Amino acid sequence: MTTSRTQRAERRVPLRVDDWQMQCCGESFAPGDVVSWTLLEVDPEDYADIVGSERADEIDFREEHHGQGEEHRPTSVEVLSIVEVHCRYGVPPGATGNVNYPVPGTTVLVPVKEADGWAKARPDVGFAGYLVTARDLT
Repeated sequence: MTTSRTQRAERRVPLRVDDWQMQCCGESFAPGDVVSWTLLEVDPEDYADIVGSERADEIDFREEHHGQGEEHRPTSVEVLSIVEVHCRYGVPPGATGNVNYPVPGTTVLVPVKEADGWAKARPDVGFAGYLVTARDLT
């Protein structure tokens, strides 16, 4: 079965944009903006502790700025919606090191009108990035 360009243009792309990616070298974006991002497929389970299992199942891609080479070409997408992701971080019980991980069940999601990599501080949680819904324009 062939897919027409119109059908492809309507494909919604749920993705994650990490806080550090934006803070390092990302450019601000808002709903309605058309951006060119390198999108890498993800395992939704990788995000379950950060956003919860149900919301993680909706994530298909992550935006990547670093080291992907020519095999991953940028994709043009129109940003439809943006949600800040905040969660608490801590050392898991029984851990042998002092590495902080997301604490399951502490997620706070905040719909926003713009993403610039720097979110307003929230009580008891840290900024972890964005969930973005976009429309594939390729």
